[in-house]
Amino acid sequence: MDNKNGLRKNSCIAIALDLELESYQEKEFYIVLGEDSSKERIISELEKINLNKIEKEVKEFWDNKLDILNIKTPERSLDILVNNWLPYQSISSRLYGKTGYYQSGGAIGFRDQLQDTICLKYIDIDNLKNQIIISCGHQFIEGDVLHWWHEESKKGIRTRITDDLLWLVYAVLEYIEFTDDYTILDEEVEYLAGEILEEGENEKYFTFHKSNIKETIFRHCIKSIEKVLTRGLNPFPKIGTGDWNDGFSKLGEKGIGESIWLGFFLYDILNRFIRICEYKNRKDLAKKYEEIKEDLKKNLNSDGWDGRWFKRAISDSGEVIGSLNSKECRIDSISQSWSVISGAGDNDKKFICMENAENYLVDRENKIIKLFDPPFEKWDLNVGYIKSYLPGIRENGGQYTHAAVWLAIAEALLGFGDKAVEFLKIINPISHTLTKEDCKNFKLEPYILPADVYSTGGLEGRGGWNWYTGASGWYIKAIIEYIIGFKIQNNYITMNPSVPKSWKEFSINYKYKTSNYLIKIKNPKGRNVGIEKFIFDGIEIPEKKAKLQNDGKFHNIEIYM
Repeated sequence: MDNKNGLRKNSCIAIALDLELESYQEKEFYIVLGEDSSKERIISELEKINLNKIEKEVKEFWDNKLDILNIKTPERSLDILVNNWLPYQSISSRLYGKTGYYQSGGAIGFRDQLQDTICLKYIDIDNLKNQIIISCGHQFIEGDVLHWWHEESKKGIRTRITDDLLWLVYAVLEYIEFTDDYTILDEEVEYLAGEILEEGENEKYFTFHKSNIKETIFRHCIKSIEKVLTRGLNPFPKIGTGDWNDGFSKLGEKGIGESIWLGFFLYDILNRFIRICEYKNRKDLAKKYEEIKEDLKKNLNSDGWDGRWFKRAISDSGEVIGSLNSKECRIDSISQSWSVISGAGDNDKKFICMENAENYLVDRENKIIKLFDPPFEKWDLNVGYIKSYLPGIRENGGQYTHAAVWLAIAEALLGFGDKAVEFLKIINPISHTLTKEDCKNFKLEPYILPADVYSTGGLEGRGGWNWYTGASGWYIKAIIEYIIGFKIQNNYITMNPSVPKSWKEFSINYKYKTSNYLIKIKNPKGRNVGIEKFIFDGIEIPEKKAKLQNDGKFHNIEIYM
């Protein structure tokens, strides 16, 4: 605070205020940030600013955003997060700031912001459509994509990470299933042109530019799928230098290593994209993808099965990760959860693998759901930069909250509503800050979902970084779509709850354009799943779904489980 610059010119602004307060006294102050080359103009502009009006506008903006979708359940801690803090966290940090206190980045992530806008589709579906178009514009002619980029400098990083491009297809599927709007498939977007990665080159940071080649979003999706398929399926997709877990950066850098998790993810995408191919009258693609997904399902349930759970990956050298015989990382969370989410896991295997995931990865005492166990520490296999983290920290066997939410979603899909809500309560920051001792251990805000929580080394239960994490959006999606069971599919409201038996009544309020929907779910028989009655504005609907209407009216839906 000595009016000197930091390491770089004008690198930091630090402001100190001395405030004297009497007991119970309140004082209000504003900090206004701005920039101009003229001190006189700054003073002139400051005199025009109505700070009270600006503050009111900001509050109204957030009230309108956060009032679109609200829930009321017997678990108050879930309501607090879903109704207010998590949408605020996702929008302010992930969509607007692209940054947080613990990760000052500023870049747009290809997979990151696609997932964020998918999970916030109920609040603003246009965000998802815009992000799809932006992402198509950052796909190369060859089909691969920028892993992340800065719009201001037009620089980004081209990598061999394999799941990025598939999230584009996933997002398009989510958009169409939500809106029933197939016209997005025909919108044309330019590809990028840029230096390709040479053999042995895993990534390249450079200035990108648009090509003169423009194709429909449908073609962009096909290029994404085909790029993954042409790398090979024998029997699983190539892992490259990462497959959602970027820490596995060395497992498949030679182009040989494979990912079992990516197999489940690809299966889910092919299974849903076949309908799009049929809609576009591409029966040849529909037939091709049908055959591939069926072969993939067989391989996942045979070669991908380890006897008690699904394997995670296979290295270039043939070492298996996520096997009982692995020296470390014997069981990985996301292969188990996505065997359920994708629907590709055989019925018996889904239940067996999820039971083992709970036994090995859920630490109820320290309120942690680990990504995998045990962490990498002594194994000489070079799996990637994940080993640069201490055991039990972040991706190296800590709780990676993104994956923990997926595990809860899988439990809900299996009909275990009690367990799904228990898992979501375990990772809820409110659960980690109920006492002074809890707060001292957790060391993070009680209202923001952390990206990770430490699991070993005397730091069990300590939060890592928060604010900037895709887990916040997935947590919203988990509660809304998989616990309460509220979905909009092809412009219809559907309900398929998976809740604790103790939840006798809960509700969701949703504002759709000019209309308002209040949905009350009653569970007098104490069930986990299943709907007996669907009553829309006093009339029972045998199809158990209601078409969305933009009619300016207030609609009531009663659900009886």
